[in-house]
Amino acid sequence: MERVPILKIGDILLVSIQVDMSDQTAIQLQEDLAERIVATGCHGVIIDITALDIVDSFVGRMLSTIASISKVLDAETVVVGMRPAVAITLVELGLSLNGIRTALNVERGMELIAASRADDWDGVLVDDEDTETTATP
Repeated sequence: MERVPILKIGDILLVSIQVDMSDQTAIQLQEDLAERIVATGCHGVIIDITALDIVDSFVGRMLSTIASISKVLDAETVVVGMRPAVAITLVELGLSLNGIRTALNVERGMELIAASRADDWDGVLVDDEDTETTATP
C-alpha cells in the first residue's frame, strides 16, 4: 500500500497527493495526518491535490473528514491545486466540503493559514506569566 508523505513546514503540515487515492490509502492518510497533527502541534494542514485528475465521492468525503479531524485537533485545513474538472465533479456529486478552505496554490494556502492564525490572536493579550486574557475594546 502506498502512503502519502506528510511534510512539516513551520507550524503547517503539507500533504501532497501524488498517487491515485485508493480507499485504503485515503483511510491511512486520515490516520497518519491525525497522528502528525498531535505529534507536531501544527495549526495548519495544506492538502495539495494538483496531481489528482479525478476525485470520487469517497475521496471528497475523506477530504471533508480530514478537515473535521484537523479542526478538532486545532488545525485549519486548506485544499490547494484543485483542477476545474475536480471542482465540477465535487459540485455535481453534491459535496460542499464544509470546513475546508481552498486556494489556488500552496503559497496562497500558507497565506490563508497565517492570516487565520493572526486573526485568532487578535484580541488576546499574553502577560509576563504566559497566561492569556481577552482584551477589551
